[in-house]
Amino acid sequence: MPQIAQLAETYSSQIFWLLVIFGFVFFVIGKGMVPKVMGTVDLRDKQIGADLAAAEAARDQANAEEEAWRKRENENRTQAQALVAQAKADAAAASEKKLSAAQNRIDKKLADAEAKIAEARTSALAELEGVASEAAQTIVEKLAGVKVPAASADSAVKKVLSNG
Repeated sequence: MPQIAQLAETYSSQIFWLLVIFGFVFFVIGKGMVPKVMGTVDLRDKQIGADLAAAEAARDQANAEEEAWRKRENENRTQAQALVAQAKADAAAASEKKLSAAQNRIDKKLADAEAKIAEARTSALAELEGVASEAAQTIVEKLAGVKVPAASADSAVKKVLSNG
């Protein structure tokens, strides 16, 4: 084949041009483009690192704010519970005061009612003694025909009522 026979004659010239092309490509791409690409990659890495650091700082700040909020919320909850407890205590004291006043009024009414009942009982007993004494005088007078003095009838009725 003729192409293989030419190989020995053009060998050195092909190697020369191969080295020239590779050298040109090396200097254009390796020394010109690669540093720019690497600079872009470094810049991108720095920006990503800065973004990650900013995100971490924002997360830390958010965590700190959340913790402060939780603290405030717990303090507010504690204050609210204290207010509720105070309100309950005040309401219980007011209720106790009202109940005590109502109980005092009821006790007074009860004492007044008991006094009226005792007075009515005494009055009824006195009336009963009077009626019984008159009835005893009338019965003795009709049965025995004897007139009994009122004082004797009263003492007899009192004696019978005190035994019974």
